[in-house]
Amino acid sequence: RQLNTSTASKLYCAAIPHSLSNRSTSTSANNQLDQTKISTTKRNILINNEYPLSSPECNIPVTIADKLHRPTKLHNQPNHPLQIIKTHIESQFPSFSKFDTLDPVVSTLDNFDSLLILPDHVSRSKSDTYYVNEDTVLRTHTSAHQKSLLCTDTNAFLCSGDVYRRDEIDSCHYPVFHQMEGVKIFKKFDLLANVETEALEEKEKEDLVVQMVEQDLKRKLEGMVKTLFGDVEMRWVDAYFPFTNPSYELEIYYNDMWLEVLGCGVMQPQILSASGRDTADEIAWAFGLGLERLAMVLFKIPDIRLFWSDDARFHSQFRGGKIVTFVPYSKYPPCFKDVSFWLPSNNDSSGCGESSDNNSPFHVNDLNELVRNVAGDLVEQVQLIDEFCHPKTKRTSHCYRVTYRSMDRSLTNDEIDALQKIVRDLLVSDLGVDLR
Repeated sequence: RQLNTSTASKLYCAAIPHSLSNRSTSTSANNQLDQTKISTTKRNILINNEYPLSSPECNIPVTIADKLHRPTKLHNQPNHPLQIIKTHIESQFPSFSKFDTLDPVVSTLDNFDSLLILPDHVSRSKSDTYYVNEDTVLRTHTSAHQKSLLCTDTNAFLCSGDVYRRDEIDSCHYPVFHQMEGVKIFKKFDLLANVETEALEEKEKEDLVVQMVEQDLKRKLEGMVKTLFGDVEMRWVDAYFPFTNPSYELEIYYNDMWLEVLGCGVMQPQILSASGRDTADEIAWAFGLGLERLAMVLFKIPDIRLFWSDDARFHSQFRGGKIVTFVPYSKYPPCFKDVSFWLPSNNDSSGCGESSDNNSPFHVNDLNELVRNVAGDLVEQVQLIDEFCHPKTKRTSHCYRVTYRSMDRSLTNDEIDALQKIVRDLLVSDLGVDLR
């Protein structure tokens, strides 16, 4: 499901973060700059051998395209923490069909419209979603496959995969992460087979069916969560998702705090009927969860970038499907660089102190994308540390602190200054800001 950032992941935002640079420790600053210049240029790359990355409608950077075309996705990589969590959850649904290699390039119809996401919803904006072209995106949730799977003859399935969203930069956020979707369809006749319904009105029968499906959903998910976290205290919180009603989030009390684990609900009948299902006879529940969320908490992994490491010191710690505590193997000091600039004048048309709309020329996710494209996984965090409104010109100034850190070695000011210069130049040329 398309959910907000989990508080489970935020548990480790305060921990000392680790950066992931796959560059050799002997790589010079000049070579890093050469690699950076290449990475920020949209080469002659085709998404799925069909869609050109250089298309003006496409906002997918080379760094994301490289992960999109990764031969083995992390959730299917043997002994990877995400694969361990995924496999464990799948074992709790033995009768369900499993799908984990579906194409992440999907239509806007499947990613948004089929899930009843409104046309003006913020998730549709290019500041939040990677567009291949006007009608095609990188899926922002595994729910994008719900309609196509509902059109098959399977009545219970799990769908896992990599999902893509333009997002902030910190130890809990990454533009590529992994989700699992679960759906189960029931025949209403079977649910009511052993229930006395002669005295019930049709509306009462329908309400009873919804209650029975809701109870089945909660019972199954509570059982699954206990196999991961043990006999923890749980609570169900009312939520809103456009694709389910009623909708809930499951929270657990773990490590002295309440953590959101997943979102779920009874599927909207419009989604079933649009998939060719007979809503007079069928009803379904659905749930969705983030694999990184669970893995960061269960394995005590402090930084989401670690999941992308190729370092044997990381991968050697995970074997045999067991949940173990991750042992940090290195820590190097951060390097801080600040950058201040005036926002483009269009952003200030509404006056200082008012938020700009999604169509404004500057969006913080554009800045995050730009910095990540330049520095890769050397960048640990981008944080707004000051905002100023000029009393006369009414222009707004932002100051961001960029934190760089390598897990392989200590960074030098000279090499980070060189990267920061590229960032500053691109802020002007690509985002249209005025540096201060």
